[in-house]
Amino acid sequence: MKYAETGFDLEIDLSTGNIERASSDEKLTALHLGGQGTAAKLLWDRVPPDVDAFSPDNLLIFSTGLLVGTQVPGANRTVVNTISPQTDRYSHSIFGGYFGPELKYAGYDKIIFRGKSPTLVYLFISNDKVEIRDAGHLQGKGASETAEHIRMELNDQAVQVAAIGLAGENRCYMATIEHDNASASRGVGVIMGDKRLKAIAVRGTRDLYVAKPAELFQICSRMIKDIGNNPDAGDTMAHGEGDEFHVVNFAWGNARERRRDFWNKEIEESWISLEDKLRMRWTACFNCPKDCHQAIHYPGRRPYFQKCYSKLTYAMAAYEDLAFDYDIIGVTQEYGLDAYATPQVMAFAIELYEAGILTAQDLPEFPADGAGRFFYLVEKIVRREGIGDVLANGVYHAARQIGRGAEAYDHNTMKKFEQVPIKLSMINYPYFLMYATGEKMGINQIEGSYPQVPIADKTQREEFVKGWDAAPERFKKWLLEWEPRQHPSPEASVNIADWNETMHYVDDAIGTCAFLSSFRGQFGGRPPYHIHNLPEFISLANGMDLDSEGLWKIAARNRNLVRAINIRRGLRRVDEAPPADQWKKRDPQAEQDLLDKYYEFKGWNNDGIPTAQTLDMLDLSYVKEDFVHRGIFGNT
Repeated sequence: MKYAETGFDLEIDLSTGNIERASSDEKLTALHLGGQGTAAKLLWDRVPPDVDAFSPDNLLIFSTGLLVGTQVPGANRTVVNTISPQTDRYSHSIFGGYFGPELKYAGYDKIIFRGKSPTLVYLFISNDKVEIRDAGHLQGKGASETAEHIRMELNDQAVQVAAIGLAGENRCYMATIEHDNASASRGVGVIMGDKRLKAIAVRGTRDLYVAKPAELFQICSRMIKDIGNNPDAGDTMAHGEGDEFHVVNFAWGNARERRRDFWNKEIEESWISLEDKLRMRWTACFNCPKDCHQAIHYPGRRPYFQKCYSKLTYAMAAYEDLAFDYDIIGVTQEYGLDAYATPQVMAFAIELYEAGILTAQDLPEFPADGAGRFFYLVEKIVRREGIGDVLANGVYHAARQIGRGAEAYDHNTMKKFEQVPIKLSMINYPYFLMYATGEKMGINQIEGSYPQVPIADKTQREEFVKGWDAAPERFKKWLLEWEPRQHPSPEASVNIADWNETMHYVDDAIGTCAFLSSFRGQFGGRPPYHIHNLPEFISLANGMDLDSEGLWKIAARNRNLVRAINIRRGLRRVDEAPPADQWKKRDPQAEQDLLDKYYEFKGWNNDGIPTAQTLDMLDLSYVKEDFVHRGIFGNT
């Protein structure tokens, strides 16, 4: 009997309409756990590097993590992986809510889409009943509106729906996949739209078995109490609005500059008051004691769920008040637009207009005020009208399509993808490494286990380290030694970057929320889940004999496999750099020295390619053989 997983995947060929229920390989669970790990193996095996992102041969994979749907608190994440048209490389997104658990209860660990439908369709899953249905009547509808229509059509309000809006239908590169209080952002909705897949609707009523249910129930009950009683255990962005709003002190502004003079106590109080007024309730994902999503009803908009950092992203880019942010999210979220990338694309367009590169001919009747300009650009982009057809391809591609000096304003992308504009003075060594070398679409998918800044008060620092059970001893030592306005040592920086990304790769394989593990240290918190206690949860749920060293190796295997996908698609050292103006003060030689040390630590060669020895050690010999066949080791 399979434990913690169903043992079956759905294979959907949208070109032919063929549907298969395929048994999964249990050996892959031992090697990669699930989620992103096993999805990466599928992409490696079945999407060669010459396959274009918009090819019918590209895959779109929805994966549940190994622990999703079990008693483990916060294990509810669905991972979406594909090849991105924006970067021509591996694309990763993850969302919470109830979709992943429902998929497991229907009897499936993954949905693997290939091909392209000739017409707009949606997939309906109800246990053994799996159908591709016509979605012509849903064309042009918003994401939440689509979910509402499907539930009414099926006469079942318990159906879990993941859908795209107009942005996905029109293949905007920053299109999202929306699901109630969660969304898969960072460039995956564009492929769902390219495949003419409007939505996936899932209803499951089957049991999911675990290896040792009584023992797992005991430790999960303790974990729920720990999370509920520990203010550091969940998302400080949820109920600590004042603390969250302080982010504007270092991040306020568009992609070009910061507004240091903006923030004050009066504005903070007015923003908190507005949020309290607009909030309908706090909501949570499946089996999580943290209510960290807000249900918002802004006047004149459909009610929607405010998700994480999107509370500030549009306002930061437009120099507008919080009310503007809540207003425009009510529009963009229904269209299915990434709240990290889209504000950057619009700020870029405004910069080009102010510089005279874009003119009234490109932007006829362009409003004079910031808010009006953003609403104007949203409609152009989501419909791919006029200059919006270019901007819908993201900043990197739009800059090169527009020309006339527009390339100089591409100052906030990394590996062709937009980043949140957090501008700081002095380079941060660990963050340089995470920005430069990360395989994922944004720093928020990599950072977190280690505090971003030192704890200034030495007594508080020592007190924090005493209770920091999640950290290996070397990290405690480095944090104790880390003083304000000082760099961690190169050795510490390399280890910090590695630890941060390792914990995310664990979360992405087992399906746990990063705010309960890999993202907690970001805010100086102590996570309930960490590398030492997760093996027990995995073992009790799945029956796997696993310790923390073995878990670390699986995470390293998954990380190197994702790296290999990108190496095979052309990634090299020359691509490994953060946005040009991420920090005012840069040290190019120190940055290259850090890359050298990081590559050596990871077991990669000087061009960032995993060595043959590293691949063998991680049971990735098939990657080594492919690299040898393609001459990758010899062409660096």
